[in-house]
Amino acid sequence: MNVFHALKLLRLEHQPLNHSQVVITDASGKPDAAMSDLLADCLSKIDIFADLRTVDSVSDVIDDLHLLTPLPYDVLEEYQKILEQPIDAVNLAPHKGLVELVYRELA
Repeated sequence: MNVFHALKLLRLEHQPLNHSQVVITDASGKPDAAMSDLLADCLSKIDIFADLRTVDSVSDVIDDLHLLTPLPYDVLEEYQKILEQPIDAVNLAPHKGLVELVYRELA
């Protein structure tokens, strides 16, 4: 599973995730600030210019953003990387008000 699939599948109280409450963490629960910030930036653009409910792949999202925004290619490439980031688990942390996507650490 990757970040994109998790965002498509996860619902809280039968509603899509509030993107401001999604962070990326390592297996110990330590947030990865750079990856979380990139994801937040990507999701803010998706909220404005695309709809995760209507797309089937990361490529569809990137195509929509390419058509509807003046974002440079290198930014779209980084968005694609974060959406394709493999994850091993999802941790719901209601006491923090967060949904943690636990990324796969490379050996």
